[in-house]
Amino acid sequence: MTEHPTTPPGKPTSYSRVTLSRIMTAVDVNLYGTVHGGVLMKFVDDVAGAAAARHSGGTAVTASIDEIVFSEPVRVGDLVHAHAQVNWTGNTSMEVGVKVVAERWDSAEDEPVRVATAYLVFVGVDVAGAPRPVRPVLPETPDDQRRYKEAEIRRAHRLAKRRAIQAHRAS
Repeated sequence: MTEHPTTPPGKPTSYSRVTLSRIMTAVDVNLYGTVHGGVLMKFVDDVAGAAAARHSGGTAVTASIDEIVFSEPVRVGDLVHAHAQVNWTGNTSMEVGVKVVAERWDSAEDEPVRVATAYLVFVGVDVAGAPRPVRPVLPETPDDQRRYKEAEIRRAHRLAKRRAIQAHRAS
């Protein structure tokens, strides 16, 4: 008889929260003199991966970047903070939300500026690289509950899009 791994006990949303910070330098810029979007995308993936690994209690890999929105340019010298948390969990997958803010080097006393937001899907994997169960996330606040519900909507849209594309290809 094959034994199936059991789902670990749930953890509150706050358990998964991670913040990474770094100062952007001249090696991060694009031809327009602002920080390259790819640099920010890697930063987003790094912080989301840390949140997913923390929440799942082990290795978690990026399955998809559901959405990334760049709202303001980042400049050399800006101190950039990427905040991530697990918004939703399924059996083996998790949605991680990321907010990126910048403290402008030339106006450090001002409030940080939101420069990007993103939603990524991670899958917990075992040592062989096969999907493994991840613990449920337990929303704590009304904001966490809103994020959980919105993550379910994004998941439903991803699945519906996949089914529509597969149906189109089969016809």
